[in-house]
Amino acid sequence: MNMNYEECIKACLECMKACNSCFDACLNEEDIKMMARCIRLDRECADICSLAAKAMQSNSPLVKEICLLCADICEKCGEECKKHSHHEHCLQCAESCFKCAEFCRKMVS
Repeated sequence: MNMNYEECIKACLECMKACNSCFDACLNEEDIKMMARCIRLDRECADICSLAAKAMQSNSPLVKEICLLCADICEKCGEECKKHSHHEHCLQCAESCFKCAEFCRKMVS
């Protein structure tokens, strides 16, 4: 496994965990309709982070494309979570998303 991947894999797995926690916490919010886009993006983001980590671990020939897509989805999820800054879980998720996007872009460049 490429050593450059290690930090990026860690960021992806942390982001996946943050998105899953945010997703779960959003389901328990009072106004769930208001959280719908956040919930949906949390799911998408957790899935792509998982895929990106696996792609790096297996040295996939598509690792660059997957990591670029991961960065894009992380940024979208982070932007959405930022809109719900009154929820701690959304703030933490946004932070993880932006960090993951940054690592993915660095890794690809």
